[in-house]
Amino acid sequence: MNRRIVFMGTPAFAVPTLEALASSQFRVAAVYTQPDRPSGRGRKLVASPVKEFAISRDIPVYQPESLRPQVVQDQLAALRPDVIVVAAYGLILPRTVLAIPTFGALNIHPSLLPRHRGPSPIANALLEGDDVTGVAIMLVRPRVDSGPVLSSRSLRIGPEDTTGSLTDELALIGAGLLMETLGPWLDGRVQPELQDEALATYSRMISKGDAEIDWQLPALQIWRQVRAFHPWPGAGTFWRGKRLKVLKSEPISEGPEARPGEVVQWKNRNGGTVLAVGTGEGLLGLCRVQLEGRRETDAESFALGRRDFVGALLPS
Repeated sequence: MNRRIVFMGTPAFAVPTLEALASSQFRVAAVYTQPDRPSGRGRKLVASPVKEFAISRDIPVYQPESLRPQVVQDQLAALRPDVIVVAAYGLILPRTVLAIPTFGALNIHPSLLPRHRGPSPIANALLEGDDVTGVAIMLVRPRVDSGPVLSSRSLRIGPEDTTGSLTDELALIGAGLLMETLGPWLDGRVQPELQDEALATYSRMISKGDAEIDWQLPALQIWRQVRAFHPWPGAGTFWRGKRLKVLKSEPISEGPEARPGEVVQWKNRNGGTVLAVGTGEGLLGLCRVQLEGRRETDAESFALGRRDFVGALLPS
């Protein structure tokens, strides 16, 4: 099946799908990805993971700042795509672009639509305490993530899962599901299913400001934030004027009384040492932390080397 595919994606999440397409019977005519961006202390321009993979496979790469200019759309139309496949591209596809491919544009969205439409579905699934997430293959429509769903697959969320771990798993699931769906879709054997608008929820964009821990919140909510904001932007607090990232934590139902932000330590029933912080409701056990400028470590080792940490009052 020599169908012509134009792939649009940017981060590492999109690479497994591009790799699957590039290794299939389909022809990837071109890849669209966001322009190289400055990164690191030297602010050097860095190519996206999708661009790096495309170059390694000699696939033509296009990096427009926007898909709205007529010259960009004419260039895309000249590629004669049968279908556009989108995975975390980061640019809006105008109606005029959606009209170019014969079989439309398919998007790989990492949630079970219509739940968690929008830019941060994985993090928001963790913030909301969902037990299950997944991937949906949908037709792209002008309104965000509102298109009919062609297929979906669920994934149970475990207590150790973070945005990072779920992103990796869902990327692989999405690639496999896209490859199972694309052929039947092009052959006319898939019936799109409209989303139930009454069940739609919207995720919001995560920012660095979300990462500061408010110890007045319940321990359960902070635990969800720690997982949702790992690896970026990284939930944390301040101690001795330096940022202290909380990389891994757990809500604790039993322990000494503590004010919100107060660091406490005690021996549990099994004789193990527990390090925790008081919250607005319950205690948040600290498992792994990282002080600004230092390597990450387990919380008990961190406290052993800093005797005044236990008893400190962390800011809310």
